[in-house]
Amino acid sequence: MSQKQSHGIVIVAAGRGERAGASVEGPKQYRTIGGRAVIAHTLETFLNWPGSGPIVAVIHPDDEALFALATAGLAGRERLLVVHGGVTRQESVLNGLKALAPLGASHAWIQDAVRPFVDEALLERISDALEAGAEGVLPVMAVTDTLKRGSGDGLVLETVPRAGLYSAQTPQAFSFAAIFEAHRQAAESGRSDFTDDASIAEWAGIPVRLVEGTPDNVKLTVKRDIAMADEKLSPVLPDVRTGNGYDVHQLEAGDGVTLCGIFIPHDQKLKGHSDADVALHALTDALLATCGAGDIGDHFPPSDMQWKGAPSRIFLEHAARIVRDHGGTIMNADISLIAEAPKIGPHRQAMREKLAEILDISLDRCSVKATTNEKIGFVGRREGIAAIATASVVYGRKQP
Repeated sequence: MSQKQSHGIVIVAAGRGERAGASVEGPKQYRTIGGRAVIAHTLETFLNWPGSGPIVAVIHPDDEALFALATAGLAGRERLLVVHGGVTRQESVLNGLKALAPLGASHAWIQDAVRPFVDEALLERISDALEAGAEGVLPVMAVTDTLKRGSGDGLVLETVPRAGLYSAQTPQAFSFAAIFEAHRQAAESGRSDFTDDASIAEWAGIPVRLVEGTPDNVKLTVKRDIAMADEKLSPVLPDVRTGNGYDVHQLEAGDGVTLCGIFIPHDQKLKGHSDADVALHALTDALLATCGAGDIGDHFPPSDMQWKGAPSRIFLEHAARIVRDHGGTIMNADISLIAEAPKIGPHRQAMREKLAEILDISLDRCSVKATTNEKIGFVGRREGIAAIATASVVYGRKQP
């Protein structure tokens, strides 16, 4: 960058932003996105860019308190010169240029306050074009949509060729003397219908060089734009929840036990109202815990005779359905069985496959482990089998 160039920045922030709708936060440049006002994001980029010279913020006379609040704590805040805008954007820009005039800027950059996603790469492209001798520089994006010209009664008149058509962005940069004089001449001639500063430059005969803009450098115009900008900047965390479940059932004389939906021949059986599948009962409670849906007894009370002898997969399927109805995705199911007998190892793969089938998740998300209780306590005496289950569920995404 040439040492002879001084880039004065005019941030235009005096508009009322009616199309964005009313808000207690004030006009759209003071709406909060990512925890800070829109204008704060825009100003920060220019305050941090090494090429910036003096920076003038043009605000509405009624917005001084809003501006002070929006820029409080902004690094380099003391560098900002604040002036009041006019009735139109064109008048506001002229007021900003008047404030720059005594500060020795060789070039004037004019930026909409409500374009908070301008980046340094774009600023450097504009600066390079100025250094190469351009009197005016306009960042643009080539029009990619098919364009139609319509009639007053809502019918298509023609398709407009899009070759050579561009949408204009800011900042727009110019030789200071040239754009200042063009703005003064426009004001003196009574012209107030220019939609941007490049159009004033065209009117005044100032050649304007096109440089590539950036798709992110959008102007926040309506309420939806602000909401989308806030979503883009706000930290978003996955809503991952973990539920735990524990169950135990007595053993009594019998011909086998059902664990994780798999029947294992044995000289004992588990005592319970249903099939007493202690593993699936624990996992049912773990899943229900991830969405605060109570426990297995709330949904399938032992006093209800319809569940006598019922296969416990019914309970687990019900819990999984509740989780999904709450927007959850089951990521992992882990069961630890505590038993002296029967041996679980030979049946572990079948158990995992049964869990994957019931929960409709992949096998690698299902874990079954077993341990003894080293002949200690009721498990050690073969009086019962216990199970501990853990379920991990993702419930979409939420802001912290």
